[in-house]
Amino acid sequence: MASAARPITPDRTEKALGALALVMLALVVTAVLRGSADWDRLPPQVWVHLATICLPLALTPVILWSPRGTRRHRVLGYVWAACMAATAIDSFWIRSSDGRLGPIHILSATTLVLLVVLVVMARRHEVKHHRSTARGIIVGALLIAGFFTFPFNRLLGRWLLG
Repeated sequence: MASAARPITPDRTEKALGALALVMLALVVTAVLRGSADWDRLPPQVWVHLATICLPLALTPVILWSPRGTRRHRVLGYVWAACMAATAIDSFWIRSSDGRLGPIHILSATTLVLLVVLVVMARRHEVKHHRSTARGIIVGALLIAGFFTFPFNRLLGRWLLG
């Protein structure tokens, strides 16, 4: 929790991460809307995955750009972490065409571990570690993983660019 004497304000990195999360959200929503012809062919786990990742993408700038250490920050943080965990867990039911897990599932497992670290660091008021862990999850699990949903003939890329 942030001290009342020294409120934690967003730095340039956090402002950029929030903006990039909004860009990623816009790309995902645009792709999903453009792919409406295929909606009935998607398995439920893909819909769960898309739904559970959109909320963290939307909440990231709200959390990063708002005052820290407040009840609102904690509540939104728990919602964000729960959705990220749901997304990571759901990914284990989304497999390659031959039914195997892929390299992306290493990131899913890592995300689950880091979410525990994120919450533990926040509860211990270890702000520096909490902040760096949050940034790492945002960069790795939201932005980099999100980027790789678009190339290589993947579903969102086909919908967005096709």
